[in-house]
Amino acid sequence: MVKNIHWLGHDTFKITGEKIIYTDPFKVKKADIADIILITHEHRDHCSPDDVKMIQGPNTVIVAPADCAAKLKGNIKIVKPGDKIDISGIKIEAVPSYNTNKQFHTKDRGWVGYLFTVSGERIYLAGDTDYIPEMKTFRADIALLPVSGTYVMTADEAVQAALEIKPKIAIPMHYGSIVGSADDAKKFAEKLKGRITVEILPEE
Repeated sequence: MVKNIHWLGHDTFKITGEKIIYTDPFKVKKADIADIILITHEHRDHCSPDDVKMIQGPNTVIVAPADCAAKLKGNIKIVKPGDKIDISGIKIEAVPSYNTNKQFHTKDRGWVGYLFTVSGERIYLAGDTDYIPEMKTFRADIALLPVSGTYVMTADEAVQAALEIKPKIAIPMHYGSIVGSADDAKKFAEKLKGRITVEILPEE
Protein backbone atom coordinates (compact mmCIF):
# COMPACT_ATOMS: atom_id res chain seq x y z
CA MET A 1 0.00 0.00 0.00
CA VAL A 2 2.87 2.41 0.70
CA LYS A 3 3.61 2.55 -3.03
CA ASN A 4 0.18 4.20 -3.37
CA ILE A 5 1.10 6.95 -0.89
CA HIS A 6 3.04 9.87 -2.35
CA TRP A 7 4.46 12.56 -0.07
CA LEU A 8 4.38 15.97 -1.74
CA GLY A 9 5.98 17.80 1.19
CA HIS A 10 4.83 19.07 4.59
CA ASP A 11 1.46 17.35 5.31
CA THR A 12 0.47 16.93 1.67
CA PHE A 13 -0.02 13.37 0.46
CA LYS A 14 -1.54 11.99 -2.71
CA ILE A 15 -3.06 8.59 -1.99
CA THR A 16 -4.29 6.47 -4.86
CA GLY A 17 -6.68 3.56 -4.66
CA GLU A 18 -10.38 3.40 -5.44
CA LYS A 19 -10.23 7.22 -5.43
CA ILE A 20 -7.53 9.86 -5.65
CA ILE A 21 -7.24 11.48 -2.23
CA TYR A 22 -5.16 14.53 -1.34
CA THR A 23 -4.44 15.69 2.21
CA ASP A 24 -3.82 19.32 3.23
CA PRO A 25 -2.66 20.50 -0.22
CA PHE A 26 0.14 23.08 0.14
CA LYS A 27 2.71 24.20 -2.44
CA VAL A 28 1.30 21.71 -4.95
CA LYS A 29 3.71 21.55 -7.87
CA LYS A 30 1.41 20.30 -10.62
CA ALA A 31 -2.28 20.42 -11.46
CA ASP A 32 -4.30 17.26 -10.90
CA ILE A 33 -7.87 16.21 -10.21
CA ALA A 34 -8.60 14.88 -6.74
CA ASP A 35 -11.73 12.89 -5.98
CA ILE A 36 -11.47 13.77 -2.28
CA ILE A 37 -9.49 16.48 -0.47
CA LEU A 38 -9.07 16.08 3.29
CA ILE A 39 -8.23 19.28 5.18
CA THR A 40 -7.34 19.12 8.87
CA HIS A 41 -7.47 22.77 9.94
CA GLU A 42 -7.48 26.32 8.68
CA HIS A 43 -3.83 27.38 8.97
CA ARG A 44 -2.55 28.57 5.59
CA ASP A 45 -0.10 25.67 5.19
CA HIS A 46 -2.99 23.19 5.46
CA CYS A 47 -6.00 25.07 4.08
CA SER A 48 -4.66 26.89 1.03
CA PRO A 49 -7.43 27.93 -1.39
CA ASP A 50 -4.97 28.41 -4.27
CA ASP A 51 -3.56 24.91 -3.84
CA VAL A 52 -7.05 23.41 -3.53
CA LYS A 53 -7.98 25.02 -6.86
CA MET A 54 -5.00 23.32 -8.55
CA ILE A 55 -6.40 19.86 -7.79
CA GLN A 56 -10.13 20.58 -7.70
CA GLY A 57 -12.43 19.33 -10.44
CA PRO A 58 -16.21 19.68 -10.81
CA ASN A 59 -16.81 16.46 -8.82
CA THR A 60 -14.13 16.89 -6.14
CA VAL A 61 -15.45 16.56 -2.58
CA ILE A 62 -13.66 18.58 0.11
CA VAL A 63 -13.86 17.39 3.72
CA ALA A 64 -12.93 20.07 6.24
CA PRO A 65 -13.81 21.77 9.54
CA ALA A 66 -16.22 24.70 9.37
CA ASP A 67 -13.62 27.48 9.56
CA CYS A 68 -11.86 26.02 6.49
CA ALA A 69 -15.09 25.72 4.53
CA ALA A 70 -15.56 29.49 4.78
CA LYS A 71 -12.39 29.97 2.67
CA LEU A 72 -13.25 27.43 -0.03
CA LYS A 73 -15.76 26.88 -2.81
CA GLY A 74 -17.27 23.70 -4.21
CA ASN A 75 -18.72 20.52 -2.75
CA ILE A 76 -17.66 20.79 0.90
CA LYS A 77 -18.57 18.39 3.69
CA ILE A 78 -18.09 20.07 7.07
CA VAL A 79 -16.87 17.80 9.87
CA LYS A 80 -15.97 17.99 13.54
CA PRO A 81 -14.26 15.39 15.75
CA GLY A 82 -16.39 12.26 16.00
CA ASP A 83 -18.14 12.66 12.65
CA LYS A 84 -18.22 9.72 10.23
CA ILE A 85 -19.02 10.08 6.55
CA ASP A 86 -18.94 7.92 3.43
CA ILE A 87 -17.86 9.48 0.14
CA SER A 88 -18.29 7.18 -2.84
CA GLY A 89 -17.51 4.14 -0.70
CA ILE A 90 -14.53 5.72 1.12
CA LYS A 91 -15.33 5.65 4.83
CA ILE A 92 -13.89 8.67 6.64
CA GLU A 93 -13.88 9.41 10.36
CA ALA A 94 -12.85 12.80 11.74
CA VAL A 95 -10.89 12.49 14.99
CA PRO A 96 -9.52 15.06 17.47
CA SER A 97 -6.26 16.84 16.65
CA TYR A 98 -4.89 19.43 19.06
CA ASN A 99 -1.99 20.69 21.15
CA THR A 100 -1.61 19.75 24.81
CA ASN A 101 1.38 21.90 25.78
CA LYS A 102 1.17 24.84 23.36
CA GLN A 103 -1.52 27.13 21.97
CA PHE A 104 -1.23 26.87 18.19
CA HIS A 105 -3.98 24.26 17.78
CA THR A 106 -6.30 24.36 20.78
CA LYS A 107 -8.90 21.66 21.34
CA ASP A 108 -11.81 24.13 21.41
CA ARG A 109 -11.30 24.92 17.71
CA GLY A 110 -12.59 21.51 16.72
CA TRP A 111 -9.82 20.77 14.25
CA VAL A 112 -9.34 17.22 13.07
CA GLY A 113 -7.24 14.33 11.94
CA TYR A 114 -8.76 11.57 9.80
CA LEU A 115 -9.09 7.81 9.82
CA PHE A 116 -10.04 6.50 6.38
CA THR A 117 -9.82 3.27 4.43
CA VAL A 118 -8.24 2.93 0.99
CA SER A 119 -7.68 -0.42 -0.77
CA GLY A 120 -8.50 -2.25 2.45
CA GLU A 121 -5.88 -0.33 4.48
CA ARG A 122 -6.93 1.95 7.31
CA ILE A 123 -4.91 5.18 7.23
CA TYR A 124 -4.54 7.71 10.03
CA LEU A 125 -3.72 11.30 9.06
CA ALA A 126 -2.85 13.00 12.33
CA GLY A 127 -3.03 16.67 11.32
CA ASP A 128 -1.24 19.20 13.53
CA THR A 129 -1.43 17.48 16.88
CA ASP A 130 0.48 16.54 19.97
CA TYR A 131 0.45 13.08 21.51
CA ILE A 132 -3.14 13.05 22.84
CA PRO A 133 -5.09 10.59 25.04
CA GLU A 134 -7.58 9.83 22.24
CA MET A 135 -4.82 8.06 20.32
CA LYS A 136 -5.36 5.06 22.62
CA THR A 137 -8.56 4.41 20.68
CA PHE A 138 -7.17 4.92 17.15
CA ARG A 139 -6.43 1.81 15.11
CA ALA A 140 -4.74 2.10 11.75
CA ASP A 141 -2.59 0.05 9.38
CA ILE A 142 -0.67 3.14 8.28
CA ALA A 143 -0.12 6.25 10.44
CA LEU A 144 0.98 9.59 8.98
CA LEU A 145 2.50 11.41 11.97
CA PRO A 146 4.06 14.87 12.41
CA VAL A 147 7.57 14.76 13.91
CA SER A 148 9.02 18.28 13.85
CA GLY A 149 8.05 19.76 17.21
CA THR A 150 7.39 23.54 17.63
CA TYR A 151 3.76 23.39 16.42
CA VAL A 152 3.24 19.62 16.66
CA MET A 153 4.69 16.51 18.30
CA THR A 154 8.43 16.11 18.55
CA ALA A 155 9.99 12.97 17.11
CA ASP A 156 10.05 11.47 20.63
CA GLU A 157 6.36 12.23 21.19
CA ALA A 158 5.53 10.83 17.75
CA VAL A 159 7.28 7.60 18.80
CA GLN A 160 4.90 7.41 21.79
CA ALA A 161 1.95 8.01 19.46
CA ALA A 162 3.07 5.26 17.08
CA LEU A 163 3.48 2.79 19.94
CA GLU A 164 -0.03 3.66 21.13
CA ILE A 165 -1.67 3.31 17.70
CA LYS A 166 0.40 0.27 16.65
CA PRO A 167 0.24 0.68 12.87
CA LYS A 168 1.97 -1.77 10.56
CA ILE A 169 3.75 1.22 9.00
CA ALA A 170 4.40 4.75 10.31
CA ILE A 171 5.26 7.58 7.93
CA PRO A 172 6.73 10.82 9.30
CA MET A 173 5.49 14.19 7.99
CA HIS A 174 5.44 17.90 8.84
CA TYR A 175 9.14 18.51 8.38
CA GLY A 176 11.45 20.02 5.79
CA SER A 177 9.13 22.86 4.74
CA ILE A 178 8.31 25.26 7.58
CA VAL A 179 9.90 23.63 10.62
CA GLY A 180 11.87 20.47 11.22
CA SER A 181 14.30 18.55 9.04
CA ALA A 182 15.04 15.09 7.74
CA ASP A 183 16.91 14.51 11.03
CA ASP A 184 13.54 14.50 12.85
CA ALA A 185 12.27 11.77 10.52
CA LYS A 186 15.47 9.76 10.99
CA LYS A 187 15.29 10.06 14.78
CA PHE A 188 11.67 8.87 14.68
CA ALA A 189 12.67 5.86 12.55
CA GLU A 190 15.66 4.96 14.74
CA LYS A 191 13.64 4.99 17.96
CA LEU A 192 11.00 2.68 16.46
CA LYS A 193 13.52 0.25 14.96
CA GLY A 194 12.52 -3.32 15.71
CA ARG A 195 9.10 -2.22 16.97
CA ILE A 196 7.23 -0.53 14.12
CA THR A 197 8.24 -0.27 10.48
CA VAL A 198 8.92 3.34 9.51
CA GLU A 199 8.91 4.43 5.88
CA ILE A 200 10.56 7.79 5.23
CA LEU A 201 9.08 8.75 1.87
CA PRO A 202 11.02 10.83 -0.65
CA GLU A 203 9.37 14.15 -1.40
CA GLU A 204 7.81 14.09 -4.87
